[in-house]
Amino acid sequence: MKNHLSHVLVTAFLLLSTSFASAAQEIKEWNFLVFLNGVNNLDSFGAMNINQMEEVGSSDKVNILVQWGSARNKNVSRLYIQKDNDTKKVTSPVVQNLGSADMGDYKELVRFIDWANTNYPAKRYFVVVWDHGGGWHLTSVPGVIKPMDISWDDRTGNNITTEQLGQAMAEAAKIIGHKVDVYSSDACLMGMVEVASEMADSVQYYLGSQDVEPGAGWPYSTFLSKWSAMDANTNTADVLKMFSKEYLAAYNGGIYGNKDVTMSAYDLSKLAPYEKAISQLGSELSNVDSTTMPKVVRAAKNAKYYTYWDYRDVIDFIDLLTKNGVTTPAFQAVREAHNNFVIANDQNQDDKTWGVSIWLPTDRSNYSGYIERYHGLKFNQNTGWATFLTRLPGKE
Repeated sequence: MKNHLSHVLVTAFLLLSTSFASAAQEIKEWNFLVFLNGVNNLDSFGAMNINQMEEVGSSDKVNILVQWGSARNKNVSRLYIQKDNDTKKVTSPVVQNLGSADMGDYKELVRFIDWANTNYPAKRYFVVVWDHGGGWHLTSVPGVIKPMDISWDDRTGNNITTEQLGQAMAEAAKIIGHKVDVYSSDACLMGMVEVASEMADSVQYYLGSQDVEPGAGWPYSTFLSKWSAMDANTNTADVLKMFSKEYLAAYNGGIYGNKDVTMSAYDLSKLAPYEKAISQLGSELSNVDSTTMPKVVRAAKNAKYYTYWDYRDVIDFIDLLTKNGVTTPAFQAVREAHNNFVIANDQNQDDKTWGVSIWLPTDRSNYSGYIERYHGLKFNQNTGWATFLTRLPGKE
């Protein structure tokens, strides 16, 4: 009798284990993967955003998975987000404890995607990097120039560079067997063509803000609620258009009140024609005469900027060139390519924000400090934009 009972218990355990494995291995339509780095002064917003995710929770269509690093907890954990009614406490189960993993290491992002693909496979992947962001730029820290592009881990002092983001997405595409459907940044200043270009070979759509994001970041509850109500087969572009509008609504009298914000979505399959038009623009502006160049510099100095003086809106730059009496055939080419490349541009700032920022340094020291790294970016390799920039600083 005892042996028979043991056999029954073992069989029951195996059946139960199999049912859990089957649930985890069910191939859903989407994996929504949030690499949430709160190992810094944004930490409190991390728990808030996870609680927002829990207002909706994972569904039969979408796995919501979070790798959570917190300044208040030395252990980095992976969560499977489940719906609850507690808006103050994170209750979703920790499905893996990673100890003191470095959230400023791009390899951790790759491992997160690999783990999700193995344990929670899906047809489409929406990857979010949550933290501080600074575009492609370098930030000065204690007397040195150091890349501080995104995902700052204050515990280790590390962060992920634009180039490493591109490498991470390339590795992710190999892991999941196709291009990453969406790469997005819940972070400041990432709506830049230089950042998007770095991952264009590995990602289908790109989502980011030209300007700074308020600390509360994305409105996860409203976005995920709208998403869950959509048909499972809704195309990716329409999901992103919806999200971009929800982000604006949250700060345009919505759940976050009223603040100036921007959000853009790019179709990276249309980046090559956009880069070709930018290359043409740079070539034509490089060859203007000495009486015209001061007008070009003036337009660059007055174009809409975002936090850094050298992060300027592409279309506003062209608009100001036109107003200053500068005309080239490339203007129309850039506008047409821009309209195809940018599939969403939602903002409540002004009529100068068109969805894409580009590097336009008009200060000699700024140019000199960053140009060496800029030469290595894929965007410059594809466009030769740095050749035009050599004529820009200090020419007015």
